[in-house]
Amino acid sequence: MYISKLFIPILKNNPSEAKIKSHQLMLRVGMIKQSSAGIYSWLPLGFKVMKKIEQIVREEQDKIGAQEILMPTIQSSEIWKESGRYEDYGDEMLRIKDRQDREMLYGPTNEELVTDIFRSSVKSYKSLPQLLYHIQWKFRDEIRPRFGIMRCREFYMKDAYSFDINDEEALFSYNKFFLSYLKTFKRLDLTAIPMAADTGPIGGNLSHEFIILAETGESKIFTDKRIFDLESDGTKIEKKSLEDLRKKYEQFYSVTDEKFNKDEFEKKVSEPNRLKTKGIEVGHIFYFGDKYSKPMDGSVDLPGGKKDFVKMGSYGIGVSRLVGAIIEAKYDEKNEVMKWPISVAPYDVSIIPMINKNDNSALEKANKINLEFEKNNIDSIIDDTDENLSSKIKKMNLIGAPFQIIIGKQTEGELLEFKEIDKETQKIGLGEIIKIIKEQKAKI
Repeated sequence: MYISKLFIPILKNNPSEAKIKSHQLMLRVGMIKQSSAGIYSWLPLGFKVMKKIEQIVREEQDKIGAQEILMPTIQSSEIWKESGRYEDYGDEMLRIKDRQDREMLYGPTNEELVTDIFRSSVKSYKSLPQLLYHIQWKFRDEIRPRFGIMRCREFYMKDAYSFDINDEEALFSYNKFFLSYLKTFKRLDLTAIPMAADTGPIGGNLSHEFIILAETGESKIFTDKRIFDLESDGTKIEKKSLEDLRKKYEQFYSVTDEKFNKDEFEKKVSEPNRLKTKGIEVGHIFYFGDKYSKPMDGSVDLPGGKKDFVKMGSYGIGVSRLVGAIIEAKYDEKNEVMKWPISVAPYDVSIIPMINKNDNSALEKANKINLEFEKNNIDSIIDDTDENLSSKIKKMNLIGAPFQIIIGKQTEGELLEFKEIDKETQKIGLGEIIKIIKEQKAKI
């Protein structure tokens, strides 16, 4: 694909209104465009990255047996009045009326709607557990939207909901999502730490936020450094294995500021292992029992003819926010280099030919290389502009394909100038380049 034919409106300088790395890069490289305060259009480059993140999130949800549905963005106020949250949720909820003067709302979350769906269809304990999820736009009317997509009003989110017969089975579902989240963030090349968190307006008595470290984060975190050495690989999806995994993480003090207790922190964590810093929330899971099923009559028939309200949890991942979070974790601001993880990169490799008005050989060679990449399912972008080499490399460093091929004066015979975007150039053949890229993609 030629860059001259792509809709990538790159700016020469960082926009003055952008204060953090992700907002700066996303505006500068043309990933998003602001429509109004806290609301953005997603342009091709940004949308491509977000859809790749979405697919990874989807695959990991499917692996634990969650089933995908799609709920609407607009909800009736009636179900929120049933649960008792309509007045309690606050001004973040956008309340509207339709032409029949019926009270509606733009959904900030979906506990009520999914409970309504469940209660209308599931009547027996034999149908449990049920794990349902969707990936949909949400709206929360933030009083001060800022930092681009990191704290905006309209955002793209995966939210899942579990329905179980009792607390024991519900905790098994909770732990499935706990594992799923660890695996999801690992595939995104992020170290996300599960931390005990406040349940907020969702409610319940058990909650974990998944936080990545970042100085631009809005969450203050207090943790034991040893938690970074833990691994979830090899965990089986069975009750004891999943319970042991969660307890393995919970043995280390790790909380957000809402849960922070100075005396407890200093008692449980030795001085060398204490870490006080900031982070970005990229996922949040909750267990809240019958908080919604009881007022909304979400019950099932039990053995012996009795009925009981199902036990529920909810599980969110900010899909659009993750685009910004990855930038915050990976962007080298000093050298203006963005290295996307290959799992979500907009392109696997950028081809940068030096183009001379009187000599198209470099571009022709780029086209031949691109054909070989297509045969091997490698996505590439060719800079076919007549800019100088320095400008081209700077542009491709911003776009952030993890690998680059430079076709210039130093290119001789079958050897190509090849490099990882943030490393030194090496001269190797196309076959070896394809092998390197395919090996990296296979690890996703």
